[in-house]
Amino acid sequence: MASDDAVRKDHKGLLLDWGGVMTTNLFAAFGAFCATEGVAPDLLREAFRHDEETRDALIAFEEGRMNDDLFASHLARALGLPHERAEGLLDRMMAGASVESDMVDMVRRARAAGIRVAMVSNSWGELRYPQEVVAELFDATVISGKEGFRKPDTRMYTLGAERLGLQPADCVMVDDLPFNLKPAAELGMATVLHHDPEATIGRLQVLLGVPLR
Repeated sequence: MASDDAVRKDHKGLLLDWGGVMTTNLFAAFGAFCATEGVAPDLLREAFRHDEETRDALIAFEEGRMNDDLFASHLARALGLPHERAEGLLDRMMAGASVESDMVDMVRRARAAGIRVAMVSNSWGELRYPQEVVAELFDATVISGKEGFRKPDTRMYTLGAERLGLQPADCVMVDDLPFNLKPAAELGMATVLHHDPEATIGRLQVLLGVPLR
């Protein structure tokens, strides 16, 4: 791996995932939800990873081809929950994921330093983003449910750069899932795999060449 001294420090664009990057850990929220519902804490995560029908439903939902009610009904069945538990299920799932204040502060500092910032997110319905926060923080958004495709489709990343008026090589992409970063890297973007705000902000200071703390 190249040393920081060899890393380009003049990137002008920052592309950020929402859930799990600008919020607290999504999988922790899903685990807490499962525990509250009385099922194994990893059941939902494993269904998304290994159950083909659930995976297909997730993709359709994130691409805007399946509505909230149908997706919630499917997840209730996949988790072995009574049908009536489907009502409000998605909001209960997301309740444990709160906006990450350190990342919000980082974005404010980045924009104040002249960095252009876009949200590039696989969506769980547009209304689940805090609209005022999104409007304040981002110069542009790429939301899968509006576009009709989702990460890791390369169009998500190219649109993010394009809507910032930049080339992909001028941008840094941050995501909490490694398979969502590979296509961005192939386009020439610098990438950061997010685990926690402190490490991500430190790495972005190097890549963007601006103070973020």
